[in-house]
Parts: sequence; structure tokens; C-alpha cells
Amino acid sequence: MGVRVAVIYYSATGSVHALAQAVAQGAESRGAEVRLRRVKELAPDTAIDANPAWRAHVDATKDRVAEATMEDLEWATAYAFGSPTRFGNSAAQLKQFIDQTGVQWQAGVFHAKPATSFTSSQNRHGGQESTILSMNNVFYHWGCVIVPPGYTDPLLFAAGGNPYGTSWPSGGPGQLPNQAALDAANYQGRHLTDIAGRLAG
Repeated sequence: MGVRVAVIYYSATGSVHALAQAVAQGAESRGAEVRLRRVKELAPDTAIDANPAWRAHVDATKDRVAEATMEDLEWATAYAFGSPTRFGNSAAQLKQFIDQTGVQWQAGVFHAKPATSFTSSQNRHGGQESTILSMNNVFYHWGCVIVPPGYTDPLLFAAGGNPYGTSWPSGGPGQLPNQAALDAANYQGRHLTDIAGRLAG
């Protein structure tokens, strides 16, 4: 059985979406079957409309990227989760999706599956590492095998050298990841797929 990777993310203005695409492309380059999925937007239109970059991203992806479902989690043999930082934590939209997984958790769907995480914040010290760790807390409870990029490839240093997962300090709404960050995310997808393949034997 081949590796099946679910890349599940929330993105407001597009930074995490771009990283998610790069993770998915990296996994596909290693022969994985990939589902790129966004979680449901929960914010009201008044909040979205107040930020033109947020509105533009919502409109650009609503019909282009399918919403994540529990079936995507059951289908996958490996996971990559992405979220912007929200006060050093993952976004409520992603958390709401995760909070629906009780049935799958009790059934052992997640046991021993490799998982990795990535993020973006406006500032370099805007809670990126704590956001990744907050997503990893879910993986501990699920019984996953956490797969960080570590310092396993020199290209990671060009992207800031975050051993926890790819992170992008955007500097402001709509500032999409640079090539170094995209390369790191692509590598993270490849690395996850390689580990998943080894675990599958």
C-alpha cells in the first residue's frame, strides 16, 4: 500500500495555504497520493471583509480547495497540519475541525501514523514554535509518530532553521512565503512521506 498524505490546514490571507501547497507537492514528488484540504471558515463576513487580503483568499479558494472531512483522516496514512498563529496557538477554525475527531480517536484511526505541522505568523517571534507545539499536542493524544524536519537538510537554514516545522514570518497580510520557506515546506512533505514509507515497511 502506498503512502496517502492528508495536508489539512487553515489559512486566512494565503500564507499557510502556500505552505500547504508546497508540502503537498513535496509529498507527491515522493510518490504519495495527496489530499490538500482546507478546514471550514468560521469567521463572520464582517471580519473577513474588514481585511481585503482575507476576503481575496477566501474567494480564491472556496471553490478550488475542498473542505476537510473525517473521511480524509480515515483515508490517510500520514498527516500534515498547518495553521497561522493565534496568540501562540492554532487557529480556532483548525481546532474546531480537530475537536470533531473523537470517534476516530476512540477507534484508533490515528495510531502510529506519522504527522507533521507548519505555521505562519506576522512576526518572526509571533508564536510560531508554540503554535507548532500546540498542534503536536494533538498528535500525542492521537498516538501519532511526530515527524519534525529537524536539521536534516541544509536548505532548512535558509528558511530560518526552525527544527519544529516550516514557519514563515509574513510581515503583514498577503505577504506570501518566499522561495526559501516554500523549499522548506516542500522538503517537509518529502521527509514526512519518506518516514511514512519506512513505517509502512
